[in-house]
Amino acid sequence: MKVGAMSATMVPLGVMVPWKASAQPLDDKRQPAPGLAAGNVVEISPRINGTRRTLRVDARTSLLDLLRERLDLVGAKKGCDHGQCGACTVHVNGRRVASCLTLAAKVDGAEVLTIEGISDGQALHPMQQAFIDHDALQCGYCTPGQIMAAIACIEEGHASNAATIREYMSGNICRCGAYNGIVAAVEQIARSVREG
Repeated sequence: MKVGAMSATMVPLGVMVPWKASAQPLDDKRQPAPGLAAGNVVEISPRINGTRRTLRVDARTSLLDLLRERLDLVGAKKGCDHGQCGACTVHVNGRRVASCLTLAAKVDGAEVLTIEGISDGQALHPMQQAFIDHDALQCGYCTPGQIMAAIACIEEGHASNAATIREYMSGNICRCGAYNGIVAAVEQIARSVREG
C-alpha cells in the first residue's frame, strides 16, 4: 500500500464515532460520558404507552435506543437502522414513525405508542389476533413493526383495498415473505372497522 493511500476497509479516524456514547442513553444517576459536554444532556417527558416518563438522555439518542436500551421496550426492532425496513415502527402522536430515525429529544411531551402498549391487559389487540389468524408472520422479527404500521394504515384511511394496503405498507419489509397474510390481516380488521 502506498503512503497516504487507504484500503477500502480502513476508516479515517476523523469519522469514527464512539458507539457507546450514542447507543446508551444516560441514566439519571450517571455523569455524562467523558468528552460529552453537560449541554448535550436533555430532559424529556413523553407519555409512553399511557405512562408519563421524565428522563435525562444524551441529545443524540434515537427513540429506538431509548425504548430498547433504557425502558426495556424491546418490541420495536433494530433492523437496518436507516429507516428503510420498518422493523422499528412506533406511533408518535398518532402517526407512524421510524423510531431509529427519530431523536428521543423530539418526543418531549408527545404520546408514544409501542407494540407493548396496544393490547388490553392479556387480551390481544385485534390486529395481533388477525396476524395470527392469517399466518402473517414467520420468524416474527418484523412483526411488531408490521402490526404498528397496519394499525396506522387503517387509521389513516389507506385500507380500502389490497393494492392500497400494499402501497401504504410498503415501508415495512418482511424478509420471510409473509405479505399475503399481512394484507389479509389488514383487510380483515379494516372490514370489521367499516362494519362497526
